Amino acid sequence: MKKNIHPDYHPVVIQDASTGTRFVTRSTATSSTTTTWTDGNVYPLIVIDVTSDSHPFYTGVSTIPDRAGRVEKFRRRYPHLDR
Repeated sequence: MKKNIHPDYHPVVIQDASTGTRFVTRSTATSSTTTTWTDGNVYPLIVIDVTSDSHPFYTGVSTIPDRAGRVEKFRRRYPHLDR
């Protein structure tokens, strides 16, 4: 990598605002708030609204759209296009 053109990439603690779950990752984001992790090191704390811990896609709470219903609705609205 070229010197002095890339942002500082450092370890941070990410906290999910809705569940309170925390994990350590690396990021270019910074924060004036810090926290002490279980390893004894102090890391910047970044609070995020949605993480993999609370997102419906990752938690399995998301719903699958009713595709069969969409097809039937299309056929009712446009019977002349159905072949």
